[in-house]
Amino acid sequence: MRSLIIRTMTAGTVAALALGACSSNSSDGSAKGRSPYVGVILPDTKSSSRWETQDRPALTAAFKAKGVRYDIQNAQGDKTQFQAIADRMLKEGVNVLVVVDLDAASGSAVLAQARAQGVATVDYDRLTLGGGADYYVSFDNVDVGEQQGQGLTQCLAGVVKPVVAEVNGAPTDNNATLFAQGYNSILTPRYADGSYLKGPNESIAGWDNTLAGKTFSQMLATTPNISGVLVANDGMAQAVIAVLKAHHLNGKIPVTGQDATVAGLQSVLSGDQCMTVFKDPAKEAAAGAELAIDLATGAPANTATAMVPDTVTGKLVKSVMLTPEAIVKANVNDVIDSGAATKAEVCTPQFAAECAAVGVH
Repeated sequence: MRSLIIRTMTAGTVAALALGACSSNSSDGSAKGRSPYVGVILPDTKSSSRWETQDRPALTAAFKAKGVRYDIQNAQGDKTQFQAIADRMLKEGVNVLVVVDLDAASGSAVLAQARAQGVATVDYDRLTLGGGADYYVSFDNVDVGEQQGQGLTQCLAGVVKPVVAEVNGAPTDNNATLFAQGYNSILTPRYADGSYLKGPNESIAGWDNTLAGKTFSQMLATTPNISGVLVANDGMAQAVIAVLKAHHLNGKIPVTGQDATVAGLQSVLSGDQCMTVFKDPAKEAAAGAELAIDLATGAPANTATAMVPDTVTGKLVKSVMLTPEAIVKANVNDVIDSGAATKAEVCTPQFAAECAAVGVH
């Protein structure tokens, strides 16, 4: 995270977390004479499909590989449910609680409750500002934004004074703030020197895809000369692309994304989306599981070699930071090779020609 991270050692690459409305299966295991039990609370399925399609399977596989008892639940965007899941997990005796918060207030309440019971806590993917989690596992989210900004500028090469609209993530999500910090570090100098023109700029509450589509439709109505759209994730990018299709502008106006979802990859292949950013869920899940298991068994948390500041408390949080990867047509195979998506999922009959053209295997 550039200025936001103090690194003591370089970390690897990664993506995001788990999903699902239901409890996952658990498996008993032991390490160093103890039987660790890790609870994971995921945020929703509405903001991104990644939580269910990428992260839950990856996190489940990581815990199973270590023979560790675990429970993965999804709060489905409900703060009351988020708290109820935490209450149950803590009552059942989890050694470590891993959370992807819904917002700072509800996340902080759960983290404080766990801390009061002597349970180690890990913020996964999103840092809960003011929450005081013991550890944090994520990608370098400023880097994610920088890659989005760089990708958009590459797709706008040759366009004279393009008008750029920005569709930002939820204002309550610290990751959205970091993404914006990253892509604005690329775009702002271009606005300042007049090479780019700043278009409409809106944040989307709850990463709501439907709201993103409505908001962009209004943007296009008031600013019909939009030349490119910096969209903070793939889900909202699909909504923006739908609006562009309705105006026969898809493929003509570059759109960014993030998460490397199946729909996002298909849009990249078809040319409707300029690029996406891949945060390998297997790597993030492995890093999160390894850290959680170390904490649950009393082993040293040697993987947390970065320090990330909580901008609310001013304290540094011991962290595992992973490196994201920009995805364009030429390297879609990197996502498929990782196992985060399959050729069968991406290369449906509708996209068979596009897959063949870039050699998706």
